Amino acid sequence: MPNDSLTSLPPESLQRPERLSELSQSDWNGLTDQPGPFMDWRFLTSLEEAGSVGRRVGWTPCPLLITEAGAPLAGASAYLKENSHGEFVFDWAWARAAHQAGLYWYPKLLIAAPFSPVSGPRLLGAEEQPEAARALVKAIEDRVDGDGLSSAGVNFCSAHDAHLLREAGWLERFDWQYHWANRGYTDFDDFLSRLKRKPRKNIRAERRRVHEAGWRFHWRDGDSLSPDELDLVDRCYQTTFALYGNLPMLNRQFFGLAAQRFGADFLVCLAEQDGEPQAAAVFWRDRQRLYGRYWGSLVDTRDVHFETCYYQGIDYCIEHGLDWFEPGAQGEHKIRRGFLPQKTHSFHYIRHPGMRQAIARYLKQEGEALMAYREQLESLNPFA
Repeated sequence: MPNDSLTSLPPESLQRPERLSELSQSDWNGLTDQPGPFMDWRFLTSLEEAGSVGRRVGWTPCPLLITEAGAPLAGASAYLKENSHGEFVFDWAWARAAHQAGLYWYPKLLIAAPFSPVSGPRLLGAEEQPEAARALVKAIEDRVDGDGLSSAGVNFCSAHDAHLLREAGWLERFDWQYHWANRGYTDFDDFLSRLKRKPRKNIRAERRRVHEAGWRFHWRDGDSLSPDELDLVDRCYQTTFALYGNLPMLNRQFFGLAAQRFGADFLVCLAEQDGEPQAAAVFWRDRQRLYGRYWGSLVDTRDVHFETCYYQGIDYCIEHGLDWFEPGAQGEHKIRRGFLPQKTHSFHYIRHPGMRQAIARYLKQEGEALMAYREQLESLNPFA
């Protein structure tokens, strides 16, 4: 198999707890200096406690931990998956191909931040303890081979993860997301002044229509959100997911736990029309970045979505001195609003040799198409 050249730590160094909540927050978060909000123990255990992940929904937690003398050195937030919902690295075509070939695709192993297409460390400890991280990669492969799973995926991984997974011979996949960079703007008008005339005019028109329709916006954090406001967040989320036929994986308990545990780093932008709350966007932040995560509305409104999810976030970053704003996956419509393409990476270990060869060919063709697509996107760059 691809990783035969790597050596493993002694078997007793591998721990396989049934849930991440069996580990302490300090042990898990201490594996890396910057886990980011979505690899944070508080986020992952909130999902477990709220039932947003678990066997019932096809996201069975099975974290892996490499230790030495009882001290954790490297870890992975792994899930046994019975479906491909909530991953944002779409492998539905691979699942169909496996089925057509008389093979199975589920269950599979996924190392990811559930429902969060945000790049960051996935092999925690890879930067500080590379040998332990190599042993962790081998343990992931052994889990796939030993349990007869179809594959393992590591989604939206960091550069350090990517180095180790390339070294191990995993298949590499990439895609584009759209992020906003703070170039030292003094206010939103300063940001607009850097754009070409047409996108600048369109953004001003969108914001003006929202204001003239009576919409107003208020930021709350986890320390200041009231129970009624958290109820609204959940109601908006559930309504919008149902409207588009998607499965709502989060719930009121999760939002309450996240607000309580993250405090000032859990943010909600509430949208009110004539004093009546009607929509909400959920964000997280760390020292450098704002992350737009979940949007929901009780009414159908296009411009309010752009204002709540994008322009209010840009305003927040400028006011609070954050360097980057990641509003979520997909959507080239973000480009003309100042969000430019950034590459994201995932890596895949495929157990069946024939499937591995077929997927490798697919990824080569997909990568060529995505690079050509990136060249086309340059024509949409809104900056002067």
